[in-house]
Amino acid sequence: MFLKATSPEEGIATKTEAVKESAINSHIDSGCKSGLLNEQIPSPPNVSPFFQPSSAKRAPDLTPTQSQGPKARSVPPSSYQTLNNGVKRRLDTSDQNGDRMDEDVTPATKRTKTQHLAKAAPLAERMRPKTLDEVCGQELVGQNGVIRGLVEANRVPSMILWGGPGTGKTTIARLIAHTAGCRFVEINSTSSGVSDCKKIFLEARNELQLTGRKTILFCDEIHRFSKTQQDVFLGPVEAGQITLIGATTENPSFKVVNALLSRCRTFTLSKLTDENIVTIMTRALEKESISKSSLLDTQMLEYLAAFADGDARTALNLLEIAMDLSEREGMTAEGIKKSLTQTLVYDRAGDQHYDTISAFHKSIRGSDPDAALYYLARMLQSGEDPLYIARRLIVVASEDVGMADNTMLPLATAAYTACEKIGMPEARINLAHLTVALALAPKSTKAYRALNAAMAALQEPGVAGLPIPLHLRNAPTKLMKGLGYGKEYKYNPNYEDGKVSQTYLPDKLSGRKFLEEKHLGSMVDPDFANGTDMEL
Repeated sequence: MFLKATSPEEGIATKTEAVKESAINSHIDSGCKSGLLNEQIPSPPNVSPFFQPSSAKRAPDLTPTQSQGPKARSVPPSSYQTLNNGVKRRLDTSDQNGDRMDEDVTPATKRTKTQHLAKAAPLAERMRPKTLDEVCGQELVGQNGVIRGLVEANRVPSMILWGGPGTGKTTIARLIAHTAGCRFVEINSTSSGVSDCKKIFLEARNELQLTGRKTILFCDEIHRFSKTQQDVFLGPVEAGQITLIGATTENPSFKVVNALLSRCRTFTLSKLTDENIVTIMTRALEKESISKSSLLDTQMLEYLAAFADGDARTALNLLEIAMDLSEREGMTAEGIKKSLTQTLVYDRAGDQHYDTISAFHKSIRGSDPDAALYYLARMLQSGEDPLYIARRLIVVASEDVGMADNTMLPLATAAYTACEKIGMPEARINLAHLTVALALAPKSTKAYRALNAAMAALQEPGVAGLPIPLHLRNAPTKLMKGLGYGKEYKYNPNYEDGKVSQTYLPDKLSGRKFLEEKHLGSMVDPDFANGTDMEL
């Protein structure tokens, strides 16, 4: 194959040299130096201007710093590279998304629009880290972090980033692509479908075949894709056509299909501490050229960090509001605090939902009414369904209190009925009544443990299908009676004190005990024995 080398400065063809077809990409990347077959092919004489490239039709006396027309602008000489054969080539620049752009053809209006968009972005977006070193609070991308090591070794695997809101999932994904020099495509499961993904897969495959450049596909909120939609990633990920980075705030064990999890590495991002949040806000004040004043001092930043609860985005949004409020005349620190809205961190559909109800249940089980009331208030304040809480308390009445106080079960069902009839906000009183009663009640798991023991017995070979003793079987028909069903059964109420000599378990389980005498277990907590436990 032949490649004609031209001078972008003068637009005049100089010579034509032979290049191997398989070496075209490397030839271009090397500045048209490598891959030549050293065979000179002279340009055909007397070529009509009609067949010349458009660049050759320009006036020969124009230089890169000159142009014709009212929209001309200067191009610095550094924008060109002189090759060994004397030909000058335009150096390409890259935009923020990693796409190659010719600086000479970028309109000034485009730069102006980009600047306007950057200024309109909220503080949280403007303060995104530009390098992995700027990421705060995540050891995975620290100096000795696992992800950083994989990036530096150019072995970025497909991965799932699991972490709470504002912990840096999107930022880390973008920095991985930028550091690794890969093509980066970002989608959101709320606005993209399977057809969009298939189009991206095709583009990534073509890019890999033509240039050898890998594509990192970042899918935000990947848990919002259905299990069928998630299956579309399996083939391209397994074939290496794309490197998938999925971000989720939900537990991937429940929200991501196992087939995709097996093809990806799961990394858990740490919840940012208050110190991390203060560091991020301090850095934001420095970049915005705002000095710490009496209103935006360290104490105010710590106050905002406490409300953020590990969410850097929330913290920066609160800081941006505080920055605006601090400019008002007569504004005080207390005024700023009163103006800011408290951010609730309880998610009724996410892990916070399950974690909080679990802590609530375990506090009652541990006979700690104060902790139980705290978690109850936290759920009610966040808008949790009171009937959901009441249903869990009915379970607690049998599972944890059980045989120790049989009155708790009817009290729990009465509380559920009360919540159903009157609703919030008054229902909170019924829930508090039941919560304290269950927490202070004696505990017994005798019935619960006995059921678990019986369920465990069914897992033993041959136990689940043991035949029911004939005298215990139902005999509604003459045929069944003729087969001996129900024969020799002793009706207990007909006997004194209801006591009879009769077996009820299958013969193979004869004498087996599931119900223990103790209300609770027999384990001893060494911390409690040593007197290091907390007093209830």
